[in-house]
This record gives sequence, C-alpha cells and structure tokens, in this order.
Amino acid sequence: MTEEHEGRLRPTGWRVPVSLAVVGGLLGWLITGAIEVLPPLPWSAIPTLLLLAFAEAFTARRTRRRIRRVPGTEPMQPLSAARLVALAKASALFAALAAGFFLGMALAVVDTLVLPSHREVFVTALGTAGASGLLLGAALWLESACRVPEDGEGRDDSTGRA
Repeated sequence: MTEEHEGRLRPTGWRVPVSLAVVGGLLGWLITGAIEVLPPLPWSAIPTLLLLAFAEAFTARRTRRRIRRVPGTEPMQPLSAARLVALAKASALFAALAAGFFLGMALAVVDTLVLPSHREVFVTALGTAGASGLLLGAALWLESACRVPEDGEGRDDSTGRA
C-alpha cells in the first residue's frame, strides 16, 4: 500500500456486510434455539428502522445533488460529507448485523409456527429483518452519494463544470 492511500477511507464492499449478516444470523438462530420460552419481540423496531431508512435515503438524494452541484443547491462542506459517510458506514454495519440476527430468529422458529407465540416472534423478526435490509440499502446509497464525481462525471451544464 502506498503512503498516499494509507489514510484513505474506502467504500463499504460486500464482504463485511455479508459476513456480519451471517454472524448475526448464526447468533440469532443459536440464541433463539437455546431459549425455551420466547418472550414477545417489540414490533416498534420495524417502524423505527423504516424511519431511519427513509431519512437516510432522503439525505442520500439531497447529498448527491449537492455534491454534484446541481443548479439551485448549496455546495456541501467536506466535513458535512465526512460526517454523513461515517453515519452511512455505521448504519450499514448495524443494519447488516440486525438483518442477519432477526432472520436467524425467524428461521429458528419456522418449525414451530403452530404455537401462537412463535408465530408472533416469526412475523416480528421477519419484519424487523426486512426493515434492517432497507436501512442497509439506504445506508449504502448514502455512502455512495457522498463520493465526489470523477472528471467527466456529474457535469450539469454546457461549460463542463461539475
């Protein structure tokens, strides 16, 4: 690795979120299997994660426009973009782990859906895993939106200025 690239923040690849989802899935499956009487899961995580996903997707759309200097938008300060990248990376890692964990919970109770408590856990865990997946997508979009366009990308007027 050269000196000029040592302190550079790299985009989130697919390996880390997939690894976290697998680890979370195994943990969710093992923990759920070890508990004899499952407590009901709070359903409030679903709208909370959906609200976070919506906020990050909205921010990604605005950020992309500001970084590409679309007419009518205010330019983005570099520190603001760096903060959004940190938020996006943290959200992506959390969302991958949570999606895996709750999917693992849902898979652990799929054989015993005849029990009402397990059916409720299954539905809530599946909904939470889905909402976490949407948050993961929004976080990755926000991270992508914070990238500065290369030369030739994102030109928005006839003079060639970005």
